[in-house]
Amino acid sequence: MSFRFEKLSILVAEDTVPMRKLMTTVLKHLGIRNIQIAENGEQAFELFKQDNHDIILTDWVMDPMDGLELAREVRTNTLSPNRMVPVILITGYSAWSRVETARDMGVTEFLVKPFTAQDIARRLAHVITNPRDFIETNEFFGPDRRRRNDPGYTGPLRREADQQSYSPNGM
Repeated sequence: MSFRFEKLSILVAEDTVPMRKLMTTVLKHLGIRNIQIAENGEQAFELFKQDNHDIILTDWVMDPMDGLELAREVRTNTLSPNRMVPVILITGYSAWSRVETARDMGVTEFLVKPFTAQDIARRLAHVITNPRDFIETNEFFGPDRRRRNDPGYTGPLRREADQQSYSPNGM
């Protein structure tokens, strides 16, 4: 499947110049022309408030605000123009504990360095074609952490939609 990304508005939050150049080059190669660059999460959130981008690509480790803090601001700050914008976190850390931390902060997708242009294209296509439902509780707002329905799951049904569709006798 071939995607045409030229109408997308992308915000890239990356603190290192070589990686910013690489990201910009890859995104332009994919046909994206509306790309804004921020050197950290703080700058990125200010740009996001002004321009309400379609997708945010952010590095994890930055100062004074990192990618996780940016995701939290996007999801929880009342000044955020779109709390449900896809946030793709780019990082060199791929340990499961890191993935869980990012997920719990409201990150939509995870992209591990080193990556290829095709990896970025796949992530962009994925967040466009597979939008995730959002969950709001007292402690969390972000993409539904469940990635798939498991027909063999026998644990507690905690979501309102689960309760509505559940029938103890299978009907």
